[in-house]
Amino acid sequence: MSEGTAQLEELRSRLTEEIRPLNALALDGITLADAEARLREVADLRVHLTGKKSELASIKKQIGSVAADQRAAFAQAVQSLEKEITTAIETANTGLTFKISDLRTEAERLDVTIPGRRPRTGHLHPITLLRQRIEDIFVSMGYTIEDDREIETDYYNFDALNIPEGHPARESQDTFYTTTGLALRSQTSTVQIRAMERRGVPLQILAPGKVFRRDTPDMTHTPMFHQLEGLCVDKGITMAHLKGTVTEWLKRMYGPETVTRFRPSYFPFTEPSAEFDFSCFKCGGTGTYEGERCRPCKGSGWIELGGSGMVHPNVLRAVGVDPTAYSGFAFGFGLERMTALMYTIDDIRHMFENDVRFLEQFS
Repeated sequence: MSEGTAQLEELRSRLTEEIRPLNALALDGITLADAEARLREVADLRVHLTGKKSELASIKKQIGSVAADQRAAFAQAVQSLEKEITTAIETANTGLTFKISDLRTEAERLDVTIPGRRPRTGHLHPITLLRQRIEDIFVSMGYTIEDDREIETDYYNFDALNIPEGHPARESQDTFYTTTGLALRSQTSTVQIRAMERRGVPLQILAPGKVFRRDTPDMTHTPMFHQLEGLCVDKGITMAHLKGTVTEWLKRMYGPETVTRFRPSYFPFTEPSAEFDFSCFKCGGTGTYEGERCRPCKGSGWIELGGSGMVHPNVLRAVGVDPTAYSGFAFGFGLERMTALMYTIDDIRHMFENDVRFLEQFS
């Protein structure tokens, strides 16, 4: 037996050992991962047994050196073995391909007779619910909603609002400053300044948004919270317009029996200034609810809400408005506190924890 014939017989023997187990297609119970691994093994065997550097390729090169009387038979044997190898590999490849397809189809099978699952609907945040309700009321009263940047210069955050140098609010222990000297706005009054510069007067705007102050988080304080401020500037605006506007808004919020009161106060950007309260929506101003001390108003019958006043002449001058021809009023309050009162929330930090169990209570 020639050397080429011996190699041919050895290769035929290895065909039985390496390919036929794959070609047996005993695939029952095989996993998708195993089937894909076996398919890659078949591809490797194809290269190993029939590639340009395979033993079969080496045997083919010997055909020319075989004796003339044996050459035809040897070439026929090589061709037969090559066909046998190719057929075995193709059969294994086809069987595994179909098996993988069946396994993937089974894995993606859907039982269309199973009842569908209704997706859970989301819930608006309680602050968002309150803000939208307030915005709807003021829009119906002729106000427009304004918003602007949350990072401001000292001019818009303090100077234009008549907050002088040395005022405690300008200190770093109260205000967040960037390394470039800008500040996170500490009140939404900055929106009023930019709105008057951009739109001029007369105007009526409502400015809700986030503000930032260096407060230690506790049950009633957070470093970031929401304010809502209103501004009306026109000719002949008086304190009576302020009282009428705030009273009308609160009556629409809590009912026509709601009563308001204004107490003298001080704010740098308004003169005169006042804090405003309204009669408790829970107890109706009596201080007791169902025979017990009313919780929202703490038994006083009144709920303190926010600050207000007539726009300071210096603020009008800062935006190029003549205070001898125009006047205006402004008011503002924190949305977190009002939300906590309306929904009886003990700790405003709950509003920022994104706990679904808390949020799904509101709709």
